[in-house]
Amino acid sequence: MTKAEIITRINEKVGISKHDATDVVEATFDIIKGCLERGANVKISGFGNFVVNTKRPRKGRNPQTGDEIIIAGRKVLTFKASQIMKKSLNTMSSANAAASSPTSSSAFRIDTGHASPVAGRIPSD
Repeated sequence: MTKAEIITRINEKVGISKHDATDVVEATFDIIKGCLERGANVKISGFGNFVVNTKRPRKGRNPQTGDEIIIAGRKVLTFKASQIMKKSLNTMSSANAAASSPTSSSAFRIDTGHASPVAGRIPSD
């Protein structure tokens, strides 16, 4: 789902103009981004938590030369779905799996047990 699709759905569901919906979405994202940039966690009840973690510098190895290098420390953003969201996703996933045949390529499994780069990614409609 893209930002434009979110704006369109807000426009349709709430009935405000697309311009106003755009302003609301942009302001919401700016607030969340600002909090995360300051290192604060963002907790959205019933949805999940965005957490900024700091990784320490560590030793690594250049795979081409084998030379040891120091990998700089950095901040990483993780998302952990709330229990309500996990339950909702797994209920939806179970209903979809039961409705489709076992050999159907459209069946998918949602794993929100950890915060990998693809965890919690929700396919768009």
